[in-house]
Amino acid sequence: MRFLADLVSAVRNEEEQIREGGGPKAIESQHSKGRLTARERIQRLIDPGTFFELGTYAAYRMYEEWGGAPAAGVVSGLARIETRLVMIIANDATVKAGAFFPMTSKKVIRAQNIAIENRVPVIYLVDSAGIFLPLQEDVFPDTDDFGRVFRNNAVMSAMGIPQIAAIMGMCVAGGGYLPVMCDHVLMTDGSGLFLAGPALVQAAIGQKVSAEELGGATMHSAISGTVDFHEPNDDACLARIRSIIEKWGYRRQSPWDRKKPVPPALAAEEIYGIYDSSAARPYDIKEMIARIADASKFDEYKPEYGKTIVCGYARIGGFAVGIVANQKLHAQATDHEGRKRVEFGGVIYTESAEKAARFIMDCNQNLIPLVFLHDVNGFMVGRDAEWSGIIKAGAKMVNAVSNSIVPKVTVIIGGSFGAGHYAMCGKAYDPRFVFAWPTARYAVMSGDSAAGTLVEIKIRQLERSGKQLSEEDKKQLYESVKQSYDEQTDPRYGAARLWIDRIIDPIETRDAITMALEAAALNPDVPEFKVGVLQT
Repeated sequence: MRFLADLVSAVRNEEEQIREGGGPKAIESQHSKGRLTARERIQRLIDPGTFFELGTYAAYRMYEEWGGAPAAGVVSGLARIETRLVMIIANDATVKAGAFFPMTSKKVIRAQNIAIENRVPVIYLVDSAGIFLPLQEDVFPDTDDFGRVFRNNAVMSAMGIPQIAAIMGMCVAGGGYLPVMCDHVLMTDGSGLFLAGPALVQAAIGQKVSAEELGGATMHSAISGTVDFHEPNDDACLARIRSIIEKWGYRRQSPWDRKKPVPPALAAEEIYGIYDSSAARPYDIKEMIARIADASKFDEYKPEYGKTIVCGYARIGGFAVGIVANQKLHAQATDHEGRKRVEFGGVIYTESAEKAARFIMDCNQNLIPLVFLHDVNGFMVGRDAEWSGIIKAGAKMVNAVSNSIVPKVTVIIGGSFGAGHYAMCGKAYDPRFVFAWPTARYAVMSGDSAAGTLVEIKIRQLERSGKQLSEEDKKQLYESVKQSYDEQTDPRYGAARLWIDRIIDPIETRDAITMALEAAALNPDVPEFKVGVLQT
């Protein structure tokens, strides 16, 4: 219990440091210009207490040779404005003047993709110096780089997803297209919007012009007509955004069933005492579900079959959901010849994969969103597993997950390794959101397994060249590989690269899933469910 609480505390402390952005001096510089910081703007814009930040750990421990880029220099997340759920994307000018690092582009695009998948309106608070030039080759050209942001602006507009952009500082070069491709453009006094700043204009064509004359708020509101609302300062601009949103009409809602939420009958805080990452002390995943589900009610599907995956129906935050979860308790099973065996918790066997595939298809057939709870070591291996058709069963599960048309939300509780990660709706399988506990581990295999495998390969290579390693050398090599691998399986490593949207406190799991489902409920479009050819 203490171990998990300490991990959560460490994550929260790091997040507070990240939220300081460029630090006190940079914040003071922003204030000296009469401007608020990105986080101050968000807090004044939203309904109090509604901000659900995403991507806090983006670029964590990256770009250190350039002084780092806390939160990738942009703040993003879901919030409510005049009760409407929106996605907010705000450049943090305290971090390198809001310049776009490679991960900045990817974070903005991830936020836009969430908005596209769920039809969530987007509010951009623009205050950016443009591309971070020393790293331009990693920011500029590709499909998940800077230009994709503007492509997404156009696509969202065509889809009818509302977008509002407020220019509250600099907006230069290619970045100038972002606000102009939105439905509404607001601009504050002292801000600048131009394809080339005064210095570049003079160098390029010899013309001397002030920033205000070239691309100030007065010019764009009165002469070019680019700006819809000319505001004197940040506070007036944020108030105008709230006023615009307050008048929006309502669109068709999605078909996902929701009733009035009922709190779990069991306390979420008890999760701290139930979860254990040690293989020697397996826990019952149904005890976790009971502390997430409304009224702690859970209708388990095929409870006596394929016991290493638990499937069943529940409500979370009032939403009907189908839950697919890895069971860590070891289970007794009987094969087709009547022989009994022990199935190891956290391992996917043929029967559990077949059960999960069928359950996932049932949820799609009945329009029930899916929630995946990961603590998986992978699929079972060996002769008995292969003879039982483990590959066919795993392929069925992957097929069902891949072709699901209902919203999917993934929560990584513990391990999420190898093909088990894929079958449980990993990042590559289009979950609407990916959340992780601080205890999550995310890789092809665990650090112990990887280190053992890589050390064995290294030993054989050396032996073939006539060299021998001492036991001490083998131990040092093992520890070196394991340390490197453990760093890469840490959830903060994945969150830094946006494989994970948010690292959550375990007791926030229910709230995080509810927020994800509220976002998903804004998209009314459900395609036809088809799985194609299934191995039988």
